[in-house]
Amino acid sequence: MTKNELVQSAQQVLQSLGLPKAQQKERSALSLLALLDLRPNKKWSQAASPLMGITPIMDWIAKHYDKKYAPNTRETIRRQTMHQFVYAGLAVYNPDDPKRPVNSPAAVYQIEASALKLLQ
Repeated sequence: MTKNELVQSAQQVLQSLGLPKAQQKERSALSLLALLDLRPNKKWSQAASPLMGITPIMDWIAKHYDKKYAPNTRETIRRQTMHQFVYAGLAVYNPDDPKRPVNSPAAVYQIEASALKLLQ
């Protein structure tokens, strides 16, 4: 699939899962693709589940989808996208160390296992 097709497809997934409209926009779609490591020309069946922090998500988006977010966007992605993904059960926060402090720079997210199976 092309970049645009994958982004549109990710937006449709977010809509189908019932996420609020604010979480169906491009930023959330790109964040979902990052959590799934779905690069252009990959298929949904090739989705993976790497552990990713906010800055690595932003770097991944810039590298694979040519969308660069300013460093001060980290908090927006964390609060308006990733928190919503966790709340919806789409992603897990710190699955490798649930006791990690909230303000830790080592904080990571991962697509939830059953969500990965559903999306593949």
